[in-house]
Amino acid sequence: MQVSSDFLLKPTFLRGFSGSLHLVLLIVLFLSWVFKKLRAHGNEGAKRSVRNKGFLYYKQTLFCCLGLSIFNFAICFLNHFYWYRNGWSEEKIATLLDSVLRTLTWLAVEGEDTLLQEPLLNGNTRESKQSNGGEKSLTPYSNASLFSILTFSWMGPLIAVGYKKTLDLEDVPQLASVDSVEGAFPILRDKLESDSGSSSRVTTLGLVKALIFTTWKEILLTAFLALVYTLATYVGPFLMDTFVQYLNGRRECDNEGYLLVLAFSVAKLVECLAQRALSEGSLGCLDLQQSLTLSCQSKQGHASGEIINFMTVDAERIGDFSWHMHDPWLVVVQVALALLILYKNLGLASITTFVATVLLTLANIPLGSLQEKYQDKLMKSKDSRMKATSEMLRNMRILKLQGWEMKFLSKIVELRETETGWLRKFVYTSAMTTFVFYGAPTFVAVATFGTCIILGIPLESGKILSALATFRILQQPIYVLPETISMIAQTKVSLDRLASFFRLDDLQPDVVEKLARGSSDIAIEIVDGRFSWDISSPNPTLKEINIKVSHGMRVAVCGTVGSGKSSFLSCILGEMPKLSGNVKLSGTKAYVAQSPWIQSGKIVDNILFGKEMDKERYDRVLEACSLKKDLEILSFGDQTVIGERGINLSGGQKQRIQIARALYQDADIYLFDDPFSAVDAHTGSHLFKVMKDGRITQAGKYDDILKSGSDFMELVGAHKEALSALDSIDAGTREDKGVESVTSVAQKEETRNDENGKEDDIIGPKGQLVQEEEREKGKVGFSVYWKYITTAYGGALVPFILLAQVLFQLCQIGSNYWMAWATPVSKDVAPPVGSSTLIIVYVALAIGSSFCVLCRSLLLVTAGYKTATLLFNRMHLCIFRAPMSFFDATPSGRILNRASTDQSAVDLNIPFQVGAFAFSMIQLLGIISIMSQVAWQVFLVFVPVIGICIWLQQYYIPSARELARLVGVCKAPVIQHFAETISGSTTIRSFDQESRFRETSMKLIDGYSRPKFNTAGAMEWLCYRLDMLSSVTFAFSLVFIISIPVGTIDPSIAGLAVTYGLNLNMLQAWVIWNLCNLENKIISVERIFQYTAIPSEPPLVIDSNRPERHWPSHGEIDICSLQVRYAPHMPLVLRGLTCTFGGGTKTGIVGRTGSGKSTLIQTLFRIVEPAAGHIVIDGINISSIGLHDLRSRLSIIPQDPTMFEGTVRSNLDPLEEYSDEQIWEVLDKCQLGDEVIAEEGRQA
Repeated sequence: MQVSSDFLLKPTFLRGFSGSLHLVLLIVLFLSWVFKKLRAHGNEGAKRSVRNKGFLYYKQTLFCCLGLSIFNFAICFLNHFYWYRNGWSEEKIATLLDSVLRTLTWLAVEGEDTLLQEPLLNGNTRESKQSNGGEKSLTPYSNASLFSILTFSWMGPLIAVGYKKTLDLEDVPQLASVDSVEGAFPILRDKLESDSGSSSRVTTLGLVKALIFTTWKEILLTAFLALVYTLATYVGPFLMDTFVQYLNGRRECDNEGYLLVLAFSVAKLVECLAQRALSEGSLGCLDLQQSLTLSCQSKQGHASGEIINFMTVDAERIGDFSWHMHDPWLVVVQVALALLILYKNLGLASITTFVATVLLTLANIPLGSLQEKYQDKLMKSKDSRMKATSEMLRNMRILKLQGWEMKFLSKIVELRETETGWLRKFVYTSAMTTFVFYGAPTFVAVATFGTCIILGIPLESGKILSALATFRILQQPIYVLPETISMIAQTKVSLDRLASFFRLDDLQPDVVEKLARGSSDIAIEIVDGRFSWDISSPNPTLKEINIKVSHGMRVAVCGTVGSGKSSFLSCILGEMPKLSGNVKLSGTKAYVAQSPWIQSGKIVDNILFGKEMDKERYDRVLEACSLKKDLEILSFGDQTVIGERGINLSGGQKQRIQIARALYQDADIYLFDDPFSAVDAHTGSHLFKVMKDGRITQAGKYDDILKSGSDFMELVGAHKEALSALDSIDAGTREDKGVESVTSVAQKEETRNDENGKEDDIIGPKGQLVQEEEREKGKVGFSVYWKYITTAYGGALVPFILLAQVLFQLCQIGSNYWMAWATPVSKDVAPPVGSSTLIIVYVALAIGSSFCVLCRSLLLVTAGYKTATLLFNRMHLCIFRAPMSFFDATPSGRILNRASTDQSAVDLNIPFQVGAFAFSMIQLLGIISIMSQVAWQVFLVFVPVIGICIWLQQYYIPSARELARLVGVCKAPVIQHFAETISGSTTIRSFDQESRFRETSMKLIDGYSRPKFNTAGAMEWLCYRLDMLSSVTFAFSLVFIISIPVGTIDPSIAGLAVTYGLNLNMLQAWVIWNLCNLENKIISVERIFQYTAIPSEPPLVIDSNRPERHWPSHGEIDICSLQVRYAPHMPLVLRGLTCTFGGGTKTGIVGRTGSGKSTLIQTLFRIVEPAAGHIVIDGINISSIGLHDLRSRLSIIPQDPTMFEGTVRSNLDPLEEYSDEQIWEVLDKCQLGDEVIAEEGRQA
């Protein structure tokens, strides 16, 4: 009984260790319970029990926990009863306390189910979408336990799904409401408004305060975790000297070796947990980027390309800064801890360390300032390039028709050259910063050890190794401080840019006084109105405006070009700044712009425009707008998806859809800005307003104003002359009973892509024109990596870069090995070499390593810069040479995303990522070689751990890769929707639809943030597991080392192995992390390569068959058996057309919608190539000559007017082929000469 009792009462582990572990677990359970209560506050879904999740082993687990609790309680009771009868002792009290803690712990585990409350355990990745009707707050992250938060287990379900199948956006969990832009943006907006009073007074400091206020909880939590992590990293260097002395035989207690192993291991465990938890807290700050992105969309004072940079670059940079926000104050803590350890080991020589650290930091500050300057210039030049790119993509059709695309491409290239000039300076400055980073430990070590020799401070291997480990950690603050300064500077630049952007004047809310429907008989009233687009101009655009329009009246505003008709409508809409006067509107309004604005999406959605479907009213609107026949022609009717800017609709269809959108709103006031190409000449019951020079000069009924003569009579007379000219042409046509044309006369392009079969022809496989963005599947092929590294100089620099890294690593290991071998273990042992030899050899190796790292850095940025330049040129050349069908089917947001985000990754990230992976792999091999010299047994653990790490990487990478692709795919719709919102801002505001478009933006931003958030979470999931495995390897290597008998190995070399082993977990994780991150980043290269493989148009010039300079001289067009289709697998649009247009005649082509009018014009310009037959102009088959030779000899006036930013001259003559006199002659003929002189003078 005695023996049995002693066996039952003896704890399984050491009593103190066991009791401590159970106490820690009990504390964790208590914190988990508190965490659960805080997370469940206001979130009923988070309170659900794990049994409601369908956890298959819930009952068995609950039974086991309860059984263990009862078992430990029984042991505790027996202990108490036995010792009550046989006496107490300290050992028995400790055993009893251990039993009590075990009992309470298992009882707490049984009662606290939050450790099991994870979606991973039931395998249901979409549970959060199905509970509570899809409530966004029920997400794996928001519903995770403390244990799951610390270990990133909440990412497990998604990674498991991604391993089994290709992830789609539907598989990615929704963001919790508190993490979404909908939850974060109001807080940021309210804080900005409360601090600044209004957006027009936002300062950079106010913006920073608002951002801090939005995420102050996450900031405090991450600050605490950062401090814990920093303290844990210095435990190893602090104990290194003690460990070397222990290996040398100096032992202060029996279990000192195992206590040292325990201290090293626990410190590594705490370091891993704190670092991952720090990253977890930083995830909560990512909503700053979302909020800033949405804030950008609320302002529209800059060009869309420039604002896209605010959204994609500046907001993202501020979001990324959340990962480094604590670096400034952590640098102080790190340096202080390092100096304390060095002072303990090396005494006054630590002062030299401090001075060297300060000198290196000061040397880095100018580099940081240069980086800030170059970054600012780089961003401004990128803004200019993106602005021009966006403008050219919007107007690509006119560039193609006029043969201007290569000229405008050269402008993009010029802007890019300016950008790459700053990019080159930036990356070479970064190379110097890298040189300082890797050379810093060596420089500090040389200075410190040299001071020790000068001052006569004895150098022992244990103290040397402790110092080397400290220098390696000190390397981070030396590098981080200038980088942090640079990052702060870059972030400040972005904050300044955003703050100045937010300060842009919004539309004046009091321009128009809005009255409720039915509150007045007057629909529109303007009294003494003075308005001006430029409020600083002394000459108002509109002046002395007085008008009253009652409900039910129809009013036409007439006037010459530039008289202020459109401005008059703008002042009614509240779009034009008001200088004085009053404007009142009674009821709702609808607006039809002169240039049609059509939103990407279905036709029905464009007409409903946010309203509910009323079938009866909808049909009446379609009938009234003559849209029914158009919808019958289209394959999908009103479900047809419209391309960007309505590219697959004719101009007439777009205008009729605009009118239908206005009519369906059932508004009280309808405002039409010249929406018809032909309207009724006069209606006696209509009212007319005649405008001239910004004033209303006449008002009244048509007949009354006509009788009064003057301005209105002139307008009508001008139209009658035009009609007479058309009548004479029509009469001549009837007499000739033929149709003739001449190419020297400009034809009017009725459509961008008319319905002449195009809906049936250029549509994709799923039957719609615009398809979802193409996305590669599976692993990124090796060919992508190979093509990338061989793009610059055929890959000739790669071997030299790798050789420089190998030599650098050999010099680094050699210098540390030399210091460990050449210094004695203790004072009692004589050094093998003299102090002068010691320092000379070390300095020589240090110089060699510094030279190698300098060469490596310079070669790497040279290769990366050259590659970025070549890929940019190739991609843009392929884009500009792509056929028009590519632009019809590809929203500009997709192209802009590659030109901005993906190109930025190629410019600044991928070269360093490729280098980091190669360099970290070489460093890891170096550490393994050092450790294998001391304890080869570590391979017994290291090999399987490496195998597990590789398996984890293979398990993780499918999900990470697809998440990275989804980030790229989901970003384009945000940009596209924003660009559309900018172009249609007047229409959106006129319909009071701002809130709906903002909600759409919120959904799109959250849709982009979902994969981005989970990409960061997946990376941390992997890093945590790699860190833990590396810590296990390090712990086993320590056990092997202390188990070796004294004298078997050199304590100095063993200490050197441990010094390197301190970085093993970081380096091993860094290799896998760099590999995974590289595969994620290389997707940007993959996406750019996609656009370098776009099918090209035929040659621009065929040297062997160029037409004469004056071709065509007659303008005779022969069309023979012409057959046209828009794609090889599509039906014919033009079927065997044969006709001849004689030279010198004027011809009009008429036909119903979809008859092929615009197809013929596009074929004439070879926008579409003939499937059979040919077109001959003045004896030359147009298919036999180059596109530029053809298009430059023809001229076309598009239906939608196109203007490019620049001067009048650059718009008229972008190829710079004509003299100023010729330009002015054309302006005068078009009656624009006086207007240009009045605006800008003769130098316009």
